[in-house]
Amino acid sequence: MIRAVVIDDSAYNRVTLTRILESSGHIQVVATAVNGEDGIKQVLRHGPDLITLDLEMPVMDGFAFLRWLMANRPTPVIAVSSRSSDRSVFKALELGAVDFIAKPGGRVSSRLEEIQRDLIEKALEITKAELNNVTRRIQEATPVGLKPEELGGEAGHVDLVVIGASTGGPPALQTMFNTEAVLPVPFVIAQHMPATFTRLFAERVNRLSRYEVREAEDGQRLRPGWVYVAPGGQQTRVGRDRKGMRLEVADRKVTDLYAPSVNDLFRSASEACEDRLLAVVLTGMGDDGATAMKGVRDAGGRTIAESADTAIIFGMPAEAIRAGGVEFVLPLHEIPGVIQSIFLGKERPN
Repeated sequence: MIRAVVIDDSAYNRVTLTRILESSGHIQVVATAVNGEDGIKQVLRHGPDLITLDLEMPVMDGFAFLRWLMANRPTPVIAVSSRSSDRSVFKALELGAVDFIAKPGGRVSSRLEEIQRDLIEKALEITKAELNNVTRRIQEATPVGLKPEELGGEAGHVDLVVIGASTGGPPALQTMFNTEAVLPVPFVIAQHMPATFTRLFAERVNRLSRYEVREAEDGQRLRPGWVYVAPGGQQTRVGRDRKGMRLEVADRKVTDLYAPSVNDLFRSASEACEDRLLAVVLTGMGDDGATAMKGVRDAGGRTIAESADTAIIFGMPAEAIRAGGVEFVLPLHEIPGVIQSIFLGKERPN
């Protein structure tokens, strides 16, 4: 049994989240807490395997609790956000939360049952997270040192970089694009994330990065030095015509397991770019992207997977490696440098 603590200042939310988690048959809620200060007491008393955490609470909010937790008792956390705290989710992820879930409606919501399946899946998933990698990421968050003096001149050896990520992806992507130089190639990202949050995430990375970061829109032409985040709940693909590459954003099909789908993005990009594509798979649970990454490699494209040394959850990279489509397996902090080297026609950075 997974032992959980639920922290929320709403009595209704505490009762409902407890009922949802325990309905799985694999999770026991050993305690609840009304704020972060109470949460610290319950964590010290029970040593849980999992915590669900409201972000907006009196006395001690979720952010102060996360700072204490990751410094003293690192534990997998699912941040539970209300609409008013949607933008704060990414701050919670930076502070050590492994994943998040959005409450339907307001802070005290009678529609919490709508998130039952998603919450249980995430709760079962994040107990497999590598907490050492979470704490190391927090401690070592520094800009990636690309070499501006090497950029420019002849055209690069890559037309497009596509990236797939799931659990643990937002902080990893922020790290990747926190660079001192902008690589003159377009990037397209498929990050498993609900609608609305992909736009908020793109806006956040845009503020923190030298790259121009936008949520993808149907018909957009891809521009060097721009990063496009596939919108949640839809499928984003890459097409090419006489004018160059463009984005194609369409509604998801009923049968689609993921939206955005890493496999869909990678397959379309491979058709558009053939051997001038670079595909990257970062942290995440499941196998999305594995089959398409093998196709990228078979077509002559270059491929990178994040290593277990830094991945919060090694599922997606491991499946891509197992499928035989990965050329380089690298810790997160080395990936931007290798992307630059491949773009410049080198195998590895100096």
